[in-house]
Amino acid sequence: MRSSWFLLTSLVALAAAAAPNTLQGNFEIQFDVTCEGTAVAEVVERLEISGNSYQMTETSKGKGMYALLGSAKRTSRGNITKEGTLQPLEFADERTGRDTARAWFDWKARTITMQHSGHKGSEEMPPNSQDRLSFLLAVAMMPGRTKYMKLSIFDGKGQSRHEYDVGGHERVRTPAGEFDAIKITRRTEPGQKDTAHLWVAADFGLPVKLVHVERDGRSCEHVAKRISR
Repeated sequence: MRSSWFLLTSLVALAAAAAPNTLQGNFEIQFDVTCEGTAVAEVVERLEISGNSYQMTETSKGKGMYALLGSAKRTSRGNITKEGTLQPLEFADERTGRDTARAWFDWKARTITMQHSGHKGSEEMPPNSQDRLSFLLAVAMMPGRTKYMKLSIFDGKGQSRHEYDVGGHERVRTPAGEFDAIKITRRTEPGQKDTAHLWVAADFGLPVKLVHVERDGRSCEHVAKRISR
C-alpha cells in the first residue's frame, strides 16, 4: 500500500491548541486500517516528549493476506523549538525484506543526507523540511497555530511536497470514543483523484481518524481503536 499517510495513522499524541514544547510524557495510539471495507493492518504510534526533544515510533503489521508482507517500523527523533516548530534530526524506515531507508537533518549546515540501497548523498535543506513521520506531528499541531502549511518531506529515498489546510469542527465516532474533531485536508492538484483528510480531537490534539483515497480510487480508512498515555 502506497500511502505516505499510512503513517498518519501515525501521529500520536499531541496537543493542537497548546504550545508543543509544553507537552511532556509518553503517548500511544492504536489504529485499525481498512481498505474498501477489508481489514489490512494494525498500526501503533508512540510519541515521547522530554524537555524540548521528541521521539516518534510507528509500528505496523498486516492482517489477513497482508500479513504476508511482514512488518514495518518507522522512527523519528528531533527537537521542538521555542517557536513551536519541529526540527527532525534522524529518521529510519525499516521494512521486512527491504533495505532500511534513513535520513539525517543538519540544521546548522542546512543539509539533508539520505541513504537507501547502498546509495548515500546530501542535498540542500528546503524551508519547512520534515521526515515521513515527523510531518504528521507538524500537521496535527496546526489547529490553533496556523490555517495553512507547506512542507518538504524526506523519507531516505527522496522528497515530496505537501500542502495542508485546517477546516472546521466535525463530530467523529471511533472505537476509542466519540470526539469533537478538527478536520485537516491535504491540497491536491486540479484533476487529481487522490485526497486525504485527517481528524484531530479538539480537546487533546490526537489524530483519531484518517481517510485517504488513492489515485486509482481505492479508499483506505484509519480509525483510532485505543488511546493511552
